[in-house]
Amino acid sequence: MKTVVFDLDGTLADTSGDLIAAANACFRDMGAGDLLDARKDAGTALKGGRAMLRLGLDRLDHADGAAMIERYYPFLLKAYGESIDTHTVLYPGAMDAVEALKIAGYRVAICTNKPEGLAHTLLTRLGVRDAFGAMLGADSLAVRKPDPEHLFETARRAGGDPAQCCLVGDTVTDRDTAVAAGVPCILVTFGPSGEDMAALNPEALLHDYTHLPALVPSLIGEI
Repeated sequence: MKTVVFDLDGTLADTSGDLIAAANACFRDMGAGDLLDARKDAGTALKGGRAMLRLGLDRLDHADGAAMIERYYPFLLKAYGESIDTHTVLYPGAMDAVEALKIAGYRVAICTNKPEGLAHTLLTRLGVRDAFGAMLGADSLAVRKPDPEHLFETARRAGGDPAQCCLVGDTVTDRDTAVAAGVPCILVTFGPSGEDMAALNPEALLHDYTHLPALVPSLIGEI
């Protein structure tokens, strides 16, 4: 079976607002106040918790940034988990595209570098977890993206053939994962770093989810 595998943050959903809020909770605990801006720093938010902590600590010129990142990362995850869907929204048309692909016979799954428990909680809160045949997070396996095995195992658990899948994502990590796996990559342009996607030379760019069901067959063939 052919499988369309999606990244989560910045691809299916804009999670940046809640991620920024969790990072700012860390900085407030340090006594520094809110160091990140929900709009200007959205691209960093989608690179993960440590990237947000690093950016804020750099702005403070903190002398022991690495140690502080490791100290506050669990705090960030706890804060994020407590308010995981306050600002998060699915991108317009995302789930319509997912359903159209399923109707056409494709398997659909999620491969994310968000911890599995948090990803499961978020998707459940958004009411879409059951739409996907599999969902693997950063800690589901001994490896994670850009290791291709993370993508391959996601396709397998969805009931698909790893050699017949494509990855829909929004970062260089997703592009590197697809290259390592030898499968096509579709990068979305409507996320916070959308203007940077063309330079990564993916097999396709996606400007609107309404175009995805027609785009997939051109890359991995019809069912």
